[in-house]
Parts: sequence; structure tokens; C-alpha cells
Amino acid sequence: MVNSNSTIECLDDAARDLLFAGARTVNNFASTPVSDAALAQIWEMVRWAPTAANSQPLRVQFVRTDDSRRRLLEHLDVGNREKTTSAPVTAILAVDSGFHEHLPHLLPIRPQIREVFAANDTLRERTGNFNAALQAGYFILAIRAAGLAAGPMAGFDSTGMDTEFFSGTTWRSILVVNIGHPGENPWFERLPRLDTTETVRWA
Repeated sequence: MVNSNSTIECLDDAARDLLFAGARTVNNFASTPVSDAALAQIWEMVRWAPTAANSQPLRVQFVRTDDSRRRLLEHLDVGNREKTTSAPVTAILAVDSGFHEHLPHLLPIRPQIREVFAANDTLRERTGNFNAALQAGYFILAIRAAGLAAGPMAGFDSTGMDTEFFSGTTWRSILVVNIGHPGENPWFERLPRLDTTETVRWA
């Protein structure tokens, strides 16, 4: 949060723990429903987080109905189907390869950047993929900030998923995230993290 003096306030220990140290990937969900308002709140948080050139390439397909869930399960790896069946909502996160079409609106100080991306497939793909992945991280944090649990998964047939849900669009699936409240025995044993001495350098 930024106050009127343009200084950034710190989260308290409980909030930090909720988002980071205490965060866990859920593998079993309770039957408690997740409301449309809660899902809207999640996206409202995500859409304000920064991306390069304000590109915002992430798109979300929420899957809730029985028919849509059946179609989704067909394209998941077998090991991901049971946990997904228990989740009241699943989000398919996608990158929009046509994100640059919105740049004249999203970055009005440089509307010509749309043509830069339109003329460079490599730059467009790299920018879209990186920033969609960045927004996917924001999305998981937003789920936790909304008081819900997240179960992100990369094990799925992206070609089949895209044909099933995004045919005729410029969207391409990158991650599937189950959303809900933790069920019975929802977590695996906590795995270790690399020590700071192994991952951080100071210059």
C-alpha cells in the first residue's frame, strides 16, 4: 500500500506468512463453494500488478460447471485429475499472443509500440510469455490474499486444452490453478528450501 506521502507500508507478519512462508500448494479441497464475488476480487488484485509496458497478456478462464469440468479433466495428466475433481473452481491461465493490440490503450504515451510488437514475432512471444508468467505468480498470491487456497499445475495437454477452450482465439494455456478451501489432509510434507548462502550474492 502506498500512502499519501508516497511511502510504502509493510505487511504485518501474519500477512507475509499467508502469502509466502506459510503458503502451501493444496492437493485436496473442501466442498465449500467459491463465489463469483471472490473470483472477481482475485482478478481485481491481479490486474493492478505491474507488467512490462503495461502489457497485461494474462487471460483467465474459470471452469465451474459440471460439463466444463468434465471437458477440463480430459486434458489433465492422470495424477492431477483427482485433486481437480475436489476443487470447486479451476482457473485456466493463458497468454494472449495478441496482447499488443491493446497497447495503444494500455500505454497511451507510446501507442506506436503496438507496431513494434506486431513486426517482431520473437519479441512479442518473449514479452507475452514472460509477463503472463509474472501475472500467474500474482494470481496465485491474490488467491491466498483472498483467503483461499491455490493448487497450481503444469501437467496437462496444452494443445488439447487450447482446442477445447480457446479455439478461434489468440489465447494459449500456460497453467492450471485449482481454487478453494483446504480439504482433509490437503498438503504433502513441507519440502526444503535452498539456503540464502546458496542463492544470493552481494556486490
